[in-house]
Amino acid sequence: MSGTVSYHSGVSAEDCVARGYERRGMAIAARRWRGGGGEIDLIARDGDGLVFVEVKASRSFARAAERITRRQMVRVMTAAQEFLADEPKGQLTDIRFDVALVNGIGEVDILENAFCA
Repeated sequence: MSGTVSYHSGVSAEDCVARGYERRGMAIAARRWRGGGGEIDLIARDGDGLVFVEVKASRSFARAAERITRRQMVRVMTAAQEFLADEPKGQLTDIRFDVALVNGIGEVDILENAFCA
């Protein structure tokens, strides 16, 4: 039962984050996109560029942020390279990696370019 609750909680958090990107004028290109390198929670189109979004939900923003590991970032970046293979500009597409933190009451904090550090 706990796995089902976690799944639905994750989907709800991703939906909330997706709506936020759409309000900012971005189209959602993919949800839970899976490639050989791993899964990307959300991919948004920002003009000619792409934003790859990792969504983390927990009781607080701090707890959600603690759940992001270097290994996970590498998996997302590997999957992003695979996704770019089907884009018109391929690896030359403008991209960024965001992390969207969702707390226990549904508030969202987006960390833009979170993987650049």
